[in-house]
Amino acid sequence: MNERCYFLTKLFPKDELCAMVQQIRRSAVSIPANIAEGYGGRYKGEDVRFLNIAQGSVNELENHLILSEHVGLCTEKNNDS
Repeated sequence: MNERCYFLTKLFPKDELCAMVQQIRRSAVSIPANIAEGYGGRYKGEDVRFLNIAQGSVNELENHLILSEHVGLCTEKNNDS
C-alpha cells in the first residue's frame, strides 16, 4: 500500500507537495508502523490500542484519497497503475 500511495502522489501537481501529498504518505506509512508497534509491545492490551490507531490512519488515508479524486488530483485510471 505504501508503494502505491507514493507512486500515486508522484502524479499530483507540484503545488500539492506540502499539503495533500504529505498527508497521504504520512497516513499510509502510519498504518503498518502502528500494527508493528502494537504487536512488538511488552504490555497486555497494547496491540489493541495500536490497532485502533492504525484503523484511524486507514480512515484518514481513505478520506484523503476520496477527496483527492473529488477535486481532480487523481482519477480511477491513476489508481489502476
